Amino acid sequence: MSKSNTPKDPEGRMALTEHLRELRNRLVKSVLAILVLTIAAAFFYREIIDFLTAPIPQCGPDGKPLGGQERCAMVSTIGLIAPFTLVLKVSLTTGLVAAVPVWLYQLWRFVAPGLHKHEKRYSLTFLGAGTPLFLGGVAFAYAVLPTTTEMLISLSPTWSTAIMPVDDYLDIATRMVVVFGLGFEFPLLLVMLNFAHVVTGKRLLGWWRGMVMGITVFAAFVTPGADPLSMLALAAPLCAFYFLAVGIAILNDKRRARRNPDAGLEDDEASELDLTVDAVAGAEAVDASAAPAATAAVPASRREEMDDIT
Repeated sequence: MSKSNTPKDPEGRMALTEHLRELRNRLVKSVLAILVLTIAAAFFYREIIDFLTAPIPQCGPDGKPLGGQERCAMVSTIGLIAPFTLVLKVSLTTGLVAAVPVWLYQLWRFVAPGLHKHEKRYSLTFLGAGTPLFLGGVAFAYAVLPTTTEMLISLSPTWSTAIMPVDDYLDIATRMVVVFGLGFEFPLLLVMLNFAHVVTGKRLLGWWRGMVMGITVFAAFVTPGADPLSMLALAAPLCAFYFLAVGIAILNDKRRARRNPDAGLEDDEASELDLTVDAVAGAEAVDASAAPAATAAVPASRREEMDDIT
């Protein structure tokens, strides 16, 4: 498809078709980056699976727990195509995590045209903060996995040995890794919306009760364990990051208000008018102009024509 020769608007304004084309291009670049890294991760899938299954309290050859643990589980694969499914699942999750800088940058580039020139310089800050936040969420998920796994295994009867299909475990592990990573991006999204003039810090602060409740409910649903530790491991950092994002948004609003007092007004809200009256200077004397010359009399014939017209 040939590129349009239409010059770009200096303020970033685009038609709907141009927005959709830009969104398509950003999505294609993100997907290509994920696919390339997914293929690369497929060559190391055994090491990745060993790393992900390390938190499982495995049983010894005699079926007893290793390392002084109370319960254990025997890891197994069920089905002929189960190993191939594991390769795809683990490789795709690894590609998604490894491509964080790419798709975060593409997301920011899609939003950046709506910002002012002095606000676009925050793109590197956005990318630099988004990557460690996502990876921090991944690290939190991996730290919670041992506790979650032990809790779920402890629910099995005492006289039985838990047989854990590795694909079921990796379903939980990959879901927690992705959800925790995306959850840690939530405060960055709020800051980005504030910088894009979508929402103010004052309004974000007014939503704190609903936000805390929503974060708690979200954490309860996405964490697989029934223990409160798994839920709090996700809810507590998200609440802290939410209030941190609110603080950054409020500081940004104050900085914006110092430059433009009308920056915080709504679209249908009028700005304050300066109604102060300036002092009037003293009267200035003006020379009288000459009287206008008398007009010549209208001839009688002309008056008769005018009477006929009227």
